[in-house]
Amino acid sequence: MRKRGQHHVKKIYAVSASLLLFGGLLAGCGGNNNNAANNTAGTNGGENAATETDSSKPVTINMFTASPEYTDAFNAYIAEYKKVKPNVTINLEIMQADYNTVLKSKIAAGSTPDVFQTTAGGDIDTFAEYSADLTNEPLAAAMTDAVRANMTSSDGKVLGLPVKGNLFVLMYNKKLLADAGITEVPKTTVELDDAITKLEAKGITPFANAYKEWWVWKHIFQHFVDAAAMDAGIDAKTLVANFIAGETTFKDHPVLYDNFFNFIDTTVKHGTDKPLERDSNAEVSDFALGKAAFMTGKGAWDEEAIKKITPDFDLGIAGYPVSDKAEQSQIITGADQALRINKDSAVAAETIEFFNWLYTSDYGKSWFSTVAKVIPPIKDAPMPDLQMPKEMDEILKTEKSGDLSVNYSLDTFHQKFGELMQAYIGGSKTKDQAIDEIQKAWIQFGSAE
Repeated sequence: MRKRGQHHVKKIYAVSASLLLFGGLLAGCGGNNNNAANNTAGTNGGENAATETDSSKPVTINMFTASPEYTDAFNAYIAEYKKVKPNVTINLEIMQADYNTVLKSKIAAGSTPDVFQTTAGGDIDTFAEYSADLTNEPLAAAMTDAVRANMTSSDGKVLGLPVKGNLFVLMYNKKLLADAGITEVPKTTVELDDAITKLEAKGITPFANAYKEWWVWKHIFQHFVDAAAMDAGIDAKTLVANFIAGETTFKDHPVLYDNFFNFIDTTVKHGTDKPLERDSNAEVSDFALGKAAFMTGKGAWDEEAIKKITPDFDLGIAGYPVSDKAEQSQIITGADQALRINKDSAVAAETIEFFNWLYTSDYGKSWFSTVAKVIPPIKDAPMPDLQMPKEMDEILKTEKSGDLSVNYSLDTFHQKFGELMQAYIGGSKTKDQAIDEIQKAWIQFGSAE
C-alpha cells in the first residue's frame, strides 16, 4: 500500500494489501446514534442524485481513510474536482495504526465520516447500516464484475466502492532466479525446495518477509485456503463459512495443517534474519536491494516502492507453491478494501455525485492508472504502466485467478490470526496450540452476523 503501491506499509508507504486500503481495516462496530436524518440520496439513481445537488451552496465532504500511500493521488482528484464543482470542499483525514479503533469510536459517538474505509467481503455486511445503497448508481455499473461482487452485501446491494483492484502474489527477482539457474518459476512444493537449494548454492537468500505485520499473514494464508477448498470440492467461501461455523478443522485439510505451516517454516528458515522485526518497509527494501529472491505476503501496491529504490528492478509474479499440484499455484485478484458513503450524511447526495464523476469521467478513468497507478476497479480503463499489472494480464489469459478468500472473514479475525502466527514463529506457541486458537478465533470473530 504505498502511495505508489498499495497496502500496508506503515509510514510512507502504507499498509495492507488490498484495495486502496489495505491497511488493516476493520471489523464489527458498536451501535450508531446517527439514524436521524436518513438522507434518501443513497438510494437514488445517479441521474437523480446529480439533479438534487445545489451547485451554489458550499458543501464540505469529510473523508476518513487508512491509506497514506494514496495521499498524493487523492489530493490530485480533490483538486481536479474543485474545477468541476467549485462549491465542494473535500477534507481528507488519513491514519494508519489505529484506524479501525478510531473509526469504531466515531461511529459509536454518532459522528460517522461522510466517507470511510473498511475491508470488503464480510465487512460489507458489518457496516451495512451505515452505508448508502449504491446499487443503481453509475459507479456501480462501471465496476468490473469481480470488484462489484466484492462490494456487494449478502442481500445483493452494492454498499461500497474500491479505489483499486488488487493483486496478491509471490513476487520474485527475475535476475536472482536466473543467476541461480532457475528457468521455471516454482509452482509445486518440490520445485520450491529445488529453487531454494539452487539459490543458496549461489549465496542468495530465498525469502524476504514482513512478519512483524499482522496483515501479511492473511495474504499468504488465502492461497492455501483456496487450495484446501479445491481439494474438498467446494468453493473458498463455503470452506471459510464451515470454519466459522466450527464444522471443520485444519486436520481435515492437509494443505492447511501441513503445507501452510511447512511453507511458513521454510520462509523463516531460508529467509532474512529476525523475521518478527521486519516490517513492510524493511521487507520492500530487502527485496528491492536484491537481498532476497522472493517476497512474501504482499501485492501490486509494492511495485512503485520497489522501483523507487531500484529503478531497473526486473519483477516477476507468481502464485504460491501450495501443494504438489501446479494448478493450485494461482495469483489472486479482486478488491479487498472498500470506501463507504455514510447514508445518514447531510451531504450523501453530493458525495455520491463525486464518486460517480470519479468512476465515469475521462479524468477519473485515467486517474486510476496514471495518478494512483493502481489496477482500475472499473471496466474500460487503461492498466498502469507497471510490470505487475501487465504480467497479471498475461497470466490471466491462460490461467484462472484464485479466489480473494480473505474477503470471507473479518479483519478482527485476520488480526488475531496474524498475532497467533507471530507467536508460532516466535516459539511461544506450538503449531497445534496456534491452530486451536486460530479455529476458536474464526468462530468468535469470523462473521458479520
